[in-house]
Amino acid sequence: MKNLLSASSQNMPRFGASLLQFLVLGLFCLFAVRLWYLQIHLGPVFTEKSRNNQLRVEYLFAPRGFLRDRNGELLAVNEPAFALGLVREDCDDIPATLGKVADLTGIPQERLKEIYTRNKPKVKSFEPLVLAPDLTFDTIAKIEGVSVRWPGLEILSRTRRKYNYGHLLSHVLGYVSEANEAEMQADPTLSLGDFVGKQGLENRLDSRLRGAKGKRLIEVDVTGRRLSEEQQGEPRAGEEIFLSLDLGLQQLGHKLLEGKSGAVVVMDPDNGEIHALVSEPSYDSNMFTSGLSSAQWATLRDDPLHPLQNRATQSVYPPGSVFKLVIAAAGLHYGVVDPKETVNCTGEVALGSHVFRCWKHSGHGSVNFQRALVESCDTYFYKLGMKLGVDRMSEFSKASGFGSVTGINLPHEKGGLIASREWKLKRFGVRWTKGEDLNMSIGQGYTVTSPLQVARYIGALLNGGKLLRPALVKGEQPQVTGQLPLTEEQMNMVKRAMVATVEDPHGTCRRALTNGVVVGAKTGTAQVVRLTDELKRMGDNVPYKFRDHAWMAGFGEQGSKRFVIVVMVEHGLHGASGAGPVVKAMLDALFMGKKELPPQDVAGAASPAASPAARLEAVETQFPEPPLPVPPAFNELQRKEIPQ
Repeated sequence: MKNLLSASSQNMPRFGASLLQFLVLGLFCLFAVRLWYLQIHLGPVFTEKSRNNQLRVEYLFAPRGFLRDRNGELLAVNEPAFALGLVREDCDDIPATLGKVADLTGIPQERLKEIYTRNKPKVKSFEPLVLAPDLTFDTIAKIEGVSVRWPGLEILSRTRRKYNYGHLLSHVLGYVSEANEAEMQADPTLSLGDFVGKQGLENRLDSRLRGAKGKRLIEVDVTGRRLSEEQQGEPRAGEEIFLSLDLGLQQLGHKLLEGKSGAVVVMDPDNGEIHALVSEPSYDSNMFTSGLSSAQWATLRDDPLHPLQNRATQSVYPPGSVFKLVIAAAGLHYGVVDPKETVNCTGEVALGSHVFRCWKHSGHGSVNFQRALVESCDTYFYKLGMKLGVDRMSEFSKASGFGSVTGINLPHEKGGLIASREWKLKRFGVRWTKGEDLNMSIGQGYTVTSPLQVARYIGALLNGGKLLRPALVKGEQPQVTGQLPLTEEQMNMVKRAMVATVEDPHGTCRRALTNGVVVGAKTGTAQVVRLTDELKRMGDNVPYKFRDHAWMAGFGEQGSKRFVIVVMVEHGLHGASGAGPVVKAMLDALFMGKKELPPQDVAGAASPAASPAARLEAVETQFPEPPLPVPPAFNELQRKEIPQ
């Protein structure tokens, strides 16, 4: 019998040994390849991940650039501010802590819970979540006194935008506020807590004013706690910008319009720089920097006089007789006007069975081109409007910059409206009528424009026909956006008539006469409602909201120094008395250095009540676009006898 325990019977089969060796070798190769893949091929990736686990980046806010007026006066600066943050991982009882914060700050606990819930996903647990953005020193002292018993509360130091003249420049500078979700998604450089410009130049110049953040590397442990930190880059402050505005002129303009609604524009016609851009009523930009309450926002939003609206660029109005400067130039351009030819004004013009009246019912007698502008004769322009027709009036007006935005570096500018046959047919479904030619010729009807557009047109008459983009930054290269379709002599004819309107004893702009200064101007009295017989009988005692808007547009020139001035006073009754004294005061400030206020009421119209609720009845709806009426009958277009 064979011995099963013999040595020969214990040997492994040769095939099995080879298989085992092959498996061991294969497993070794697999580990070797995997080791190469992880250590060599993916080495840089894992190295970067390791560094990120050890080091975290913290960005340092850059101070926002200052804004100054053209003479160096500080308009917008930064001041220290303090906020209260909550570090969640250091806080054992969030609800109780929020309750304590409510007691210390006076912020309702429900509001704090809302802030906490909304921002919790955006902030890491070891980073402070801001609960109160603006703390007083008394509140800071209270928090510091209990901070030992309430771990997790942290006082944060930051900067806050301050506007030294909040009411004077609110429509120009705008304001800053914390970036919202949409803004952070649109700009990857923004993060939670960054402040950005929301309105005005703060918005349009935001990239220049914001500067660049600094960077700090922070070493943390596995739980995210700080171990050490290293500065990698200092924050770079935003650019300091000098504006074209003159603070003294701006202040004077606001005082002249105090208690009224309107706009003042002062522009250099040679480079387009704006020296004053006034809109009243206004608001305080500082209200927005520390966070506006719902009640404060509702008060501003619902104010019937719309203080948030920039009346120089965002409000458009019927220009009234100021628009005669455009129609007169159109007549010269198309060759339908002979400056020496006279028209007999009897006080009315008949068109079919309807009568269009001149503002002077007794008539102006025989008037030529210049006399028609000097005395603002409606009859002359009625007949000129019939000669031109809507097609040519519309074409020339648009070529002169009306009906489109000026391009000023402010948000939400409106371009107004210059009507045409096609526009009316599309808008109302009815054709243009001949009577509407007459209405358009005196700046009424569907025509609406902004004070800034009028200023740009007057400036083009002075600088050789160049339509310049209005500039708010000092020293910007002038940008020409269009050219008036007029010869030099034609522009001189219009300017001579404007000067005569001031210097002639019968001129409607005698109030603007200034010793030693060549002044040219044109008034406008723009109707805002249809004048019923009852309203006509009231005369100047017509209710505030039914009163005409008062315009005066002109220029002053002394040597090489010249400026365009446009004033519009809502419901100011008459151009001469409502807007004229404001123009005169601005001329005195520009050329005589007189920036004190005249003693009398310069706007000539009763001021609205101070309370928004009390002023409600004294508000005329703004003109973002013309209303949608049935085309008016001709007798609704008759004008009352009022001085222009």
